[in-house]
Amino acid sequence: MSNKVSINTQAILLLTAPLIIGHNERSTEYLTPWEYKKLARYLRESKKQPSDLLETNAEELIVEIGKILDIERIKRLLNRGFLLSQAIDKWQARSIWVVSRADDEYPCCFKERLKDDSPSILYGCGDSSVLNTGGLAVVGSRHVDEDLIKYTEDIGCLIAKAKRTLVSGAARGIDQAAMRGALEGGGKVAGVMADSLERASVERLNRAILQDQRLVLISPYDPSAGFNVGNAMQRNKLIYALSDAALVVSSDYSTGGTWAGAVEQLDKLHLVPVYVRFGENMGKGLKALKDKGALEWPNPQTPEDFSKLLIGQFNQVKDKLQEALPLTITMESETNNRYENATDKTVSETLSKLNISPVSSVTPKDELFEKVKEVILKLHMPITEADAANALQVSKSQTRDWLQRLVSEGVLTKQRKPIKYVLALERQEKLLNDI
Repeated sequence: MSNKVSINTQAILLLTAPLIIGHNERSTEYLTPWEYKKLARYLRESKKQPSDLLETNAEELIVEIGKILDIERIKRLLNRGFLLSQAIDKWQARSIWVVSRADDEYPCCFKERLKDDSPSILYGCGDSSVLNTGGLAVVGSRHVDEDLIKYTEDIGCLIAKAKRTLVSGAARGIDQAAMRGALEGGGKVAGVMADSLERASVERLNRAILQDQRLVLISPYDPSAGFNVGNAMQRNKLIYALSDAALVVSSDYSTGGTWAGAVEQLDKLHLVPVYVRFGENMGKGLKALKDKGALEWPNPQTPEDFSKLLIGQFNQVKDKLQEALPLTITMESETNNRYENATDKTVSETLSKLNISPVSSVTPKDELFEKVKEVILKLHMPITEADAANALQVSKSQTRDWLQRLVSEGVLTKQRKPIKYVLALERQEKLLNDI
């Protein structure tokens, strides 16, 4: 990752970043995530980008933005150029890179899975390509006994031997034990930090591993930021979004960041399968997560068993489709491409493996969508997003995209309060005529 900061990212930093080097700034001055989301939407609709705000003729655009945000506030933020240059110099001296959602280098999994809720700015150090390799997220409490520390280190080492990536939060306790085990086992690690990225980037123990491109540390918060409970909670979704599956080794009941992050996944986001350590001494927290739908961790003992476990998650998608369709989707590629975020290239490769030639006038992604549509239309109507996501075994966000496309094509109608989907009237009439 280059340390050069793009013009778009510079504009976004000016608008949203505290630039902690300037300690006299009021924290309420820069745009909140909600305010920047509103601004970004306005810029997209106007066919503009953040860098346009830094052009010499940007006055007219800034006046237009005054319809949704305070003009004088926007001007004050954009005039922090000298402060920004000082901050960038400081980051570059510590090999810290900065990217924004406007950059191609921004992790694709955040854009695909979190959509507009992905952080507008991401700070990091180390090899950013590790962020796109999936793997297993391992999370847990900060205060645990030595037996659990050893157990977690062994899991990290197993992940390394399986040549998979370990994703965690870099906090004390379980997080650091998992990362330590993976790194000592020669593996790769992605750590999502809620604070103190700058300090971690210069720690002696980290430098050699960072330079060896086996460790990447990222944070959506200023590299100098200290610990904040709210930040620690908010970064949990990033840990899950980077992974293919997650394991909760320990958790308090109904309190703490580990609990909040796991519950958010199980009840709302559904980005990846969530496992909990299973067996004696699970504790009330893990048992409650299991009751919410978390899976029992099967304790794989060999790298081969661990790899099969991750591949098995994709086979669940395949099996669900196979029940309704003659088409089977192969998900066992070395790159672990995700079904719900399949690109034209990966879908094309999948169809090729199945000896299916895509029609020249239809893209591979559209052909895959047609197969998914067949599955959805076989479900008992009306359906919710959760019903469709459970049937397809993919994320709610991807399911929502497919359902909205079916609505736009006139196949389904969306009902509100509560939100459900039913066959469009024309579709119902066609089915009746076919009977």
